[in-house]
Amino acid sequence: MIIPYCDIDQATLHNLIEYYVLREGTDYGEQEISLSEKVAAVKRQLQSGEVVIVYSELHETVNLMPKQQFLQDQHSQP
Repeated sequence: MIIPYCDIDQATLHNLIEYYVLREGTDYGEQEISLSEKVAAVKRQLQSGEVVIVYSELHETVNLMPKQQFLQDQHSQP
């Protein structure tokens, strides 16, 4: 189930994005990008709809994922 980012308290949303960014450990090449810049980039992706917040009732977890991946996962499930 997709949870609209605007339905989440701003402090909670910030913490969720920060946790996601730190967990991902993405390599940004030769440039060093600050945590706040990474968080801002993910927030922009949420606002544009490129990334969605997904709640799994089965696993009782919340995750951020690309919208396309979420849609593909939904189509591949029986």
